[in-house]
Amino acid sequence: MPVILSEEEVARLIESASTSYHRVILMTLYGTGLRREELCRLRVTDVDSQRMVIHVRQGKGKKDRDVTLSPKLLEVLRAYWKWRKPKIYLFPSYQRTRREQPISSRTVYYAVREAARRAGIKKKVSPHLLRHSWATHLLERGTDLKTIQMQLGHFDLETTTIYLHLSHGHLQSVNNPIEALAISGLGDKPSLRPRKAE
Repeated sequence: MPVILSEEEVARLIESASTSYHRVILMTLYGTGLRREELCRLRVTDVDSQRMVIHVRQGKGKKDRDVTLSPKLLEVLRAYWKWRKPKIYLFPSYQRTRREQPISSRTVYYAVREAARRAGIKKKVSPHLLRHSWATHLLERGTDLKTIQMQLGHFDLETTTIYLHLSHGHLQSVNNPIEALAISGLGDKPSLRPRKAE
């Protein structure tokens, strides 16, 4: 099972991005749970501020889906758009030979790894770890597994159930049925002798 980042570690990671461009990439990765290839192929027109979703076209398995667009991420993306003014791809390559092509997945990987190094995070951090962390944090905040499955683009719910194992908060919130049992003598001093029949 993958190790996940705490919310505090995610914040440190984003704050440690080496450039403003990388910071927006990290926020988009964590704020949507996208795979890095999906992030690379995002188009400017995929950001739907009216419906507050980001359209993911031809994700894994060639399936389209929508993921929630948070108001905070929308604000960041609007400021980014005013600054960089991307035309086709939301994150275009800025290499002269690749104008108006999407950034490479290596660029996304480098942005994450470099931010983790700068933040002093010792865990093996990758773009996919941000995806795992986002899904786990959603679960800990009360989002149901079916919704998380749809957001992540998983084909079946069983794939999504890994986040039950990763979520410490979810385990702590289990309402164990033993708590409801009315058992007398719990405060008594324990004894190894057999109890007398009454």
